[in-house]
Amino acid sequence: MAMKDWAGLFCLAAAGTVLCGAQEDPRAVATRWADHYAAVYGVPAELVHAIIEVESAWQPHAVSSKGAVGLMQLMPTTAAMFGVSNRFDTEQNIRGGVAYLARLLRLFDGDLRLVAAAYLTGERRILSAGLRYSNAEVYQYVSKVARLYRTKRLEGLQALGVLRSRAEGGGQP
Repeated sequence: MAMKDWAGLFCLAAAGTVLCGAQEDPRAVATRWADHYAAVYGVPAELVHAIIEVESAWQPHAVSSKGAVGLMQLMPTTAAMFGVSNRFDTEQNIRGGVAYLARLLRLFDGDLRLVAAAYLTGERRILSAGLRYSNAEVYQYVSKVARLYRTKRLEGLQALGVLRSRAEGGGQP
């Protein structure tokens, strides 16, 4: 839920967390929600970021030709399943999308290829066919998500290495 407080700060409150700032860049706010819900649901933040990038290019008002909307392109039934009443609301959209990813990760034993494929097509098709499901759109989607996921993981690990190096007394890179 977004609210403007008396000091002119814009605050977002949900699930016991409050994020505040002067009218910030919407992508920065969305990134924080993505990281927050990734931690809450135990989903790799890099996967959440990759899905958002491929699904909506971080556009909170994105609408697909099939009726999916918002950053994580939630369909009405998926949104309802995860308690999302406003699919265009950044916090709700990300919460619902990450909760769905967490469900898919459990359902497919952490296989990110199957999770990404199921996120795009729906879990029933992938449950019945697994990696045998053959569709050029799904293949391209899974490839994009995987590429972005790997890139984001590598960037995170490199940043961690730089931080660790500095903490251990290493010089500037």
